[in-house]
Amino acid sequence: MKSDSFSIRPIELLAPAKNLECGLEAINHGADAVYIGAPRFGARAAAGNSLDDIARLVRYAHLFRARIYVTVNTILHDEELPDTEKMIWELYRIGVDALIVQDMGITRLNLPPIPLHASTQMDNRDVEKVRFLADTGFRQVVLARELSLDEIARIHKACPDTPLEVFIHGALCVSYSGQCYVSQACFGRSANRGECAQFCRLGFDMVDADGKIIARDRHLLSLKDMNQSENLEALLDAGATSLKIEGRLKEVSYVKNVTAYYRKRLDAIFKRRKEYRRASSGHVELSFRPQPDKSFNRGFTEYFAHGRNPGIFSFDTPKSLGEEVGTVKEIRGNCIIVAGTKPFSNGDGLCYLDEQGKLQGFRVNRVENNRLYLQERPTVRPKTRLYRNFDQEFERTMLKKSAERKISVNVSLEENNFGFTLNLADEDGNRVSVALPQEKAPAHTPQVENQKIQLGKWGNTPFQAESIDIRLSENWFIPSSALSELRRKATEKLISLRAITYPQETARMEATHHPFPIQELTYLGNVMNRQAAAFYHDHGVKRIEPAFEKTAPSGVPLMFCKHCLRYSMGWCPTHHHKRPPFREPFYLVSADGRKFRLEFDCKACQMKVLADN
Repeated sequence: MKSDSFSIRPIELLAPAKNLECGLEAINHGADAVYIGAPRFGARAAAGNSLDDIARLVRYAHLFRARIYVTVNTILHDEELPDTEKMIWELYRIGVDALIVQDMGITRLNLPPIPLHASTQMDNRDVEKVRFLADTGFRQVVLARELSLDEIARIHKACPDTPLEVFIHGALCVSYSGQCYVSQACFGRSANRGECAQFCRLGFDMVDADGKIIARDRHLLSLKDMNQSENLEALLDAGATSLKIEGRLKEVSYVKNVTAYYRKRLDAIFKRRKEYRRASSGHVELSFRPQPDKSFNRGFTEYFAHGRNPGIFSFDTPKSLGEEVGTVKEIRGNCIIVAGTKPFSNGDGLCYLDEQGKLQGFRVNRVENNRLYLQERPTVRPKTRLYRNFDQEFERTMLKKSAERKISVNVSLEENNFGFTLNLADEDGNRVSVALPQEKAPAHTPQVENQKIQLGKWGNTPFQAESIDIRLSENWFIPSSALSELRRKATEKLISLRAITYPQETARMEATHHPFPIQELTYLGNVMNRQAAAFYHDHGVKRIEPAFEKTAPSGVPLMFCKHCLRYSMGWCPTHHHKRPPFREPFYLVSADGRKFRLEFDCKACQMKVLADN
C-alpha cells in the first residue's frame, strides 16, 4: 500500500565509514547519513576513529544536512562505563547526531541530550521488542537482517512513529546479530565486544550420527552478500525509513561505488513517488557508472525479503567472486581465450571454482581483445566459468575524484543606494545578502553576460547556481574582481548560516518502567554490567543471568540461524516434505577437529549450533 501522498517521508541512505576518508566520500557520493566507529567500544574493534576525525566529518556532513551516527554498540564491563560516559559527552560536544548502542547500561548513565538508536545487536525482530525500545526512548531501531517485507510492515503498522532502519547491502552474519557466541567460545573473541573471529566463514565437514560424510570441507555457514536493490520501493512501502549499507571495514572504493549505486536507485524512485524524498541536501554528479558487482561480494542474495529461498548461501568459498566475465573457450600455452562480452585490462584479477569446488585465481599480465596472457600456464579447464574480483580499470577510476556534491542556490544581483547587493538563497531556504559599496558608472559594453559568468564560478565550494538573476536598472560597470570578492564573501556567509541553522535533533533518555516483553533473561540478554541488570530489573524482569562472556555456560546454543542446512540440503519437513537419507543429529566438524551439533527448531524456523561436549 502506498503512503498518504500528503505525508512526505524523508528517506535516509545510511553508508558505512571505516575512517574519515570513507566518511567524506560517502557524503560526496550521496549518503544522507554515515555511521562510523567511536574511538572505543564499537562492534568493529578494528574500526575506531579519533574525536578530531569524527568532528571533521560532522562539520562536512552537516553542510549537506547529512547526519553522523557513531557506533558504541558493544556490551560493556562495569569499569568501562565511566569512560563510556565521558566519551559520549565528547561526541555530543562535537555535534554527533546519534549513538548506535547495544548495552542497556548506557541508558542509565548521565547522558547529554543525544539521540540513541537501538543496534541490530539487540536482536530486534518482533513488534513487542520494537515497541518496548520506542517506549524506552530510542529514536531509531535497527531491525534484524532476517526479516521479510511482511514482517517489517507488521512492525511499522504497530509502531508507525518509530523510524525503522534496515540493511540493504553487504555481508550477512549467519546468526541473528547479538545472538552469536561461537567466536567467544572457541577463540575467546566476543562478537558482542567487537572482536568476531569470522567462524562462519570457515570450512567444515558435515557428518551424521553414524559419522557418515554428508559434505566435505564446505563453507556451510557462509552466506552470500545482501543486495536489496530490486526491493527498495517495497521496503519503503513496508515502512523502512533508513536504508543501511553494511561495510565498516570496507575500503573507500567500496563505499564510493555502493553508495553511489543506491543513491541513483533511490533518486529514480523519488521522481515517481512524491511521498518520499531524500533526507539531506544537495545533488551528486558522478564521473563513473556504479556497479556493485565490481566491489567485494560473495555473490548476491535478497535473503528473506520474500521468505525462504535456496539462493542465500555460498558453500564454495567465503571470498569475493566479483562479477561473472565469461567462460574459458580455449587454452594455448599461457594464453586463455575467453568467450564473453566483458572487456579486460592488464592487471585484472580473475578467479574460478576448480573441480573440487575450491576458489582459484590468477592475475592477467597482458590483454589482446579476448586473449588473456598469464605469467604461467593456467590449470583452468575449457568451459570453466570465470569471475573478475579485481577490475584494474575500475579501481583506477575509484582512486580518482569520482563524484561532486553540490547544493543548489539561486543568485541575484541588485542595486542599492550605495552600490550593489548580492543575494543567495539555497535549496533549504537559507538566505544571505552581501553589499558592495561602489559608485555606479555606466559601462561602454553590455555587462549582463559577463556578470552571470563571474557569479556562476562556484569552483570548489559546496554550491552550484541554479539560476542567476541580474536586476540592475542600467548597464552598470562592476569589475570582475569585485564580483568575485562579493561571491566569495556571500559563500562564506552562507556556509556559516547553514552551520547555525542545522536542525540538530536532541533527545534525553528519561527513566521508564514499562514491562520488558519477557520476565526472565538468560545469557541471550547479553547483560554484562550492573547498570544493564538494573535497567531490566526496573522493567519487570525477575531473573537475569549474566552475559555469556562472563560465565561461558556449557551445553547452550552458540548460534541461532535463520539459515538452515536441512533446508539447504533439500530435507526440510515443512518446505520439501522429504526425510534426509542420513541419521540425525547432524554435526559440523572444523579443520582443527572441533565438533558442533546442529539442532533444528521447526516451530521457530531456525537452526541452532551447539558445541558437542
